Amino acid sequence: MHILLLEDDLDLGEAVRLAFEAEGYRTVWVRRLADALQQLSAARPDLVVLDLGLPDGDGHELLAWLRREGQVLPTLILSARDALSERLRGLDGGADDFLLKPFAQQELLSRVRALARRSYGLQGSGLSLRGLLLHEGSMRASIEGRELELSPSEFALLAALLKRPDRVLTRHYLEEQVLCCADAQSNVLDVYISSLRRKVGEGYIRTVRGVGYVIDRQPAGPGP
Repeated sequence: MHILLLEDDLDLGEAVRLAFEAEGYRTVWVRRLADALQQLSAARPDLVVLDLGLPDGDGHELLAWLRREGQVLPTLILSARDALSERLRGLDGGADDFLLKPFAQQELLSRVRALARRSYGLQGSGLSLRGLLLHEGSMRASIEGRELELSPSEFALLAALLKRPDRVLTRHYLEEQVLCCADAQSNVLDVYISSLRRKVGEGYIRTVRGVGYVIDRQPAGPGP
């Protein structure tokens, strides 16, 4: 899981970063609102953990930006602001959880795991949805107990879709952020999607014409 951490306190930020990386989470730590916005514009993380009081603004501004951009990212606020009005403002503004400082690292990690489970169906080190199970550490995948033989690119595409059920991932995002070196003018993405459908079965990966692809939490009809 890729986490964007926005925390301006050096000691706390380093401690949280180390705790996340010890859990196996790829963590990008920034200390300014402008840097966080730049990171979000460049690549979409799986989860955002942010402070409110920042040198160049307020964490609420980031939540407002995410809402304007239509990005539905699991977000956890870390803040010493203990007023009920601040907690309500953060949660109503788009945050999924609010943890008061000071906090125990184990509680933070537990909340991150819970948020990942609610948002992506993460079970321990795996992704699970409608009989599909992926373990990113071992690069193993199965459906209803049947092992799937996937190429690294196929696995990466399936993992990206499973992490964001009911959310359409654009062709541009999948080509640039998942396949990385794919030529946007080629049909490489279509070839991988077609191969995945043969291996996984119809009714999982749905095409949204002119936009991209999505895996629905509830079964959908066969994709075109």
